[in-house]
Amino acid sequence: MRKVIQTEAAPAAVGPYSQAVASGDLLCTAGQVPLDPATGKLVPGDIGAQTHQVMKNLAAVLAAAGAGWADVVKTTCFLADMADFAAFNAVYAEYFA
Repeated sequence: MRKVIQTEAAPAAVGPYSQAVASGDLLCTAGQVPLDPATGKLVPGDIGAQTHQVMKNLAAVLAAAGAGWADVVKTTCFLADMADFAAFNAVYAEYFA
């Protein structure tokens, strides 16, 4: 059985999709961008600040589904500029080290 996951602690979906969908023990989350869920606006700052916001948003979606970082088995990350990779990866490693 499929269950739609939704939380106000992460940005609302802006199209015909869900923040996440659970099916049995599998949880599939939608992609995230660095939006502040309270304002719906991009967070100011560099790639580090933006990555922290994305991870905060994902943590909220995971928590709404009763999951956490230890439950994540796969991620796909997209960067607008690969020159930002080292700064992105430093923040990312804080969550998956």
